[in-house]
Amino acid sequence: MKLARFLSYLLLNLVKYVSALFYRYDERWLNTSRKDVDWEQIKLIVFLNHTSLFEPIFLRLAPNHFLWKASKQLIIPGADITLKRPLVGRFFHFLLPGVIPITRKKDHSWRSFLEAINSKSIVAILPEGRMMRPNGLDKSGKQMSVRGGIADILSRLKEGSALFIYSGGLHHIQVPGQKLPKLFKQVRVNLEVLNIAQYKKSIGNVNFEDFKSKLVKDLNHRLAHRVPKQEQR
Repeated sequence: MKLARFLSYLLLNLVKYVSALFYRYDERWLNTSRKDVDWEQIKLIVFLNHTSLFEPIFLRLAPNHFLWKASKQLIIPGADITLKRPLVGRFFHFLLPGVIPITRKKDHSWRSFLEAINSKSIVAILPEGRMMRPNGLDKSGKQMSVRGGIADILSRLKEGSALFIYSGGLHHIQVPGQKLPKLFKQVRVNLEVLNIAQYKKSIGNVNFEDFKSKLVKDLNHRLAHRVPKQEQR
C-alpha cells in the first residue's frame, strides 16, 4: 500500500510538471484566489465539462502537498469500460489507486463506491457521467447533462469544501479516440471553492428526491454558464 501511494504521488507529479511544460493555462478563480485556498479542507472535487481522457493535465493546478494527500485519500468512480482497456486502464490505476470501477448504473458497483467514502476521503466526480464528443453530444448522440449520482455523494459529506473545476474543454488537444494529444495549446479553466454544508443548505433538502432534482438543476446551470469558452488554436 505504501509503495502504491508513493508510485501514485510520483506519477501525479510527473503528469503535473509535464503538463506545465507543454501547455499554457488560463486559470481563473471565481470566488477566491489560489493563494487563499485551504487545500486541507477540500473533500469533494466536481469536474464539469468532461471532454477527453487527457484531463489529468489539470493536475497542474494542484499543489504538491495536496497531491501527496490525494495519492492516499482520493477516490473516484471510473467507467469499467475505460478501466478495462489495457494501457489506459493500467495508467489510471497507477495514477489513482483509489479509482473504483462502476457500470454507470445504480447497481452494486455504485453502492461499493459510496461505501468506500469515509471522513478522510477526498471524492472526485465527473457528474455528467460520460464524455462529450466534438458535436457537443455524448457517444450515443444524446445531449450532455448532469446526472443525479452526485446527490448520493453529497448526502454522505457533512463538512469541508468542494472544489468546482469548470473545464473549457480539451477537444483542441485530444478528441476522444485520438491516441496522441496536441502540444503547446492553451488550457482554459475556471475554479470555485464552496463550503459543502453551506452549498447543501443553499440547494435545500425537503427530501432526498427534491434535493437531487434541485442539485442537478444547479449543476446544469453551472455547466452552461461557468465553463469558459476554449479558443481553438
